Amino acid sequence: FFSAAMSETTKIFLDGQSLDTTVLYKLGHQDHRTEIDLTDEAWERVRASRKVIDDIVESGEVVYGINTGFGKFATVVIPKEECFHLQENLIRSHAAGIGEPLSPERTRMLLALRINVLSKGFSGIREETLRQLIDAFNNDCLSKVPSKGTVGASGDLAPLSHLALGLMGEGEMWDVASKTFCPASDILERHNLKPIRLTFKEGLALINGTQMIASLGAEGVYRATNLLHSADVIAALTLEALHGSPKAFIEQVHLARPHNGQLKVAARLRCLLHNDEHPSEIYLSHVICNRVQDSYTLRCIPQVHGVVEDTILFVRGILNTELNSATDNPMVVSELNRIISGGNFHGEYPAKACDYLTIGIQELANISERRIERLMNPDLSGLPAFLVKNGGLNSGFMISHCTAAALTSENKTLCFPSSCDTISTSSAKEDHVSMGGWSARKCLQVIENVEIVLAIELLSACAALDFIDEETTSPLKAVYDLVREHVAPYEKDRFMTPDIEAVVKLVQNGSVWARAAPFLPQEDRDYLETIKM
Repeated sequence: FFSAAMSETTKIFLDGQSLDTTVLYKLGHQDHRTEIDLTDEAWERVRASRKVIDDIVESGEVVYGINTGFGKFATVVIPKEECFHLQENLIRSHAAGIGEPLSPERTRMLLALRINVLSKGFSGIREETLRQLIDAFNNDCLSKVPSKGTVGASGDLAPLSHLALGLMGEGEMWDVASKTFCPASDILERHNLKPIRLTFKEGLALINGTQMIASLGAEGVYRATNLLHSADVIAALTLEALHGSPKAFIEQVHLARPHNGQLKVAARLRCLLHNDEHPSEIYLSHVICNRVQDSYTLRCIPQVHGVVEDTILFVRGILNTELNSATDNPMVVSELNRIISGGNFHGEYPAKACDYLTIGIQELANISERRIERLMNPDLSGLPAFLVKNGGLNSGFMISHCTAAALTSENKTLCFPSSCDTISTSSAKEDHVSMGGWSARKCLQVIENVEIVLAIELLSACAALDFIDEETTSPLKAVYDLVREHVAPYEKDRFMTPDIEAVVKLVQNGSVWARAAPFLPQEDRDYLETIKM
């Protein structure tokens, strides 16, 4: 793809080969209006695959998905005059999801990703139908898509059917003006769009695929990347408040165990903590002391955070491949002029990737919660208990720590990999499934919990610094000042939830990382500029 500025609108040209997790996230969570189209080469592939379908229909050949039933009914031949009803009935019957609907942002990601996959030219969809999908995206005509109901093979059938149902003018769509769901037919009419009318193979083309797993996973990768960088900054702030030593992060120590993520985290910590360019009065005040070494939660930050970095890198690679993969069945292979039944719809790849990301990112909460404990405990910190004056009269951060502990424990249950499970469906035709929908949904639940835990650590570390007379490094002072722009220092007990929520936003929107970024290695600064585009 490439993008071109058009006054206040950006246009992204999808090609089925170049989409990545960051661009997909940006397509869903638009900072400014972004429209999509396909490259000329992609349109050629779409036309070529459709010609294969048209030739088969003309010949009268019986082919699965074109003029047969589906799943258990694959051997039932459908008369030609009923094939239009076949495709639309498929959408209606498979739109059987339940639960909270996807947010408009996530539905926009789902629609954009399905369009990208269709642009590969293995689906047999007509050009006019695909253009209607693109028009729907560009006009924010977003179907109501329940979040539950997919087993992740044969693809995300239920959620993708709901996506298609709205485009047919049935079910509901999001109304931007009233911020609620309204009849899909009304939303389409308001934007001068006609409901899609499906013909041979097109219903199947719209719903066979792993796009809900992959799009939610893409959001997970985007948020996890921001979260990891924020965690490094927050951990450095806590280490300062606890009078920890930066000596464990000397480069030679980590070159002796040269894992990519470990090296990167250690490099960030060296930039943030005491160094020649940015000295720390706090560190210099205790550089000569009786402490031999710090606890693991401080000394082992690169080793623990580092493997999370490598996990995100691995998962991003899996998902970037998935975002640009044809996941239909049957596959229309125009270069062979054939229709071939395969198994690319199986969601095991993105399901395992989401489970792996869940397990990795949770470790940030595990270690963060233990650092919070050290900040709370006067026997470990040398600071007032629960970081408050007049303890007893005031309870300070006592229950904020409990909140962090509760979410960390909740995450441990959510970390069980759902892709380890399978239940046979469709009369044993689909006898092994990925359960990737739940893998992706709970991954985002865990990420949200980790964001809160790290926000509580950041609040606690800033409160701890308020009890220390000496100044920290200029990078960490910049982060402290960011927090204080939104949350006042603690002089006595007050309603804590608003403060936690304010700092959660700073973690989620990347402000914590962005404030420290000018002091970080060039690679981190470059990536931050990339995701701002």
